[in-house]
Amino acid sequence: MDIRYYDTIINPVITEKSTMISENNQVIFNVAPKATKSEIKEAVEILFGVKVKAVNTFIRKGKEKRFKGISGRQSNIKRAILSLAEDQSIDFSTDL
Repeated sequence: MDIRYYDTIINPVITEKSTMISENNQVIFNVAPKATKSEIKEAVEILFGVKVKAVNTFIRKGKEKRFKGISGRQSNIKRAILSLAEDQSIDFSTDL
């Protein structure tokens, strides 16, 4: 297994929205900013052993936040929504 697959997929997104879309055989990952759709698809298929039908990517813009009166900005994060083939699923509590 190539180390670049671990550099492409940063971590899974575990939120209320990602849990809701998991019922439609979809999962959300934070991915490397320079990762392409084909690289993301290949990495997930190798690391998790599932068949990916489609990959949609978007960049979540960083927000302005204040902490103890000091203004700061969160960084932008690239995310990928992966549609899995029928009868395929990823359980984040046991994989990897």
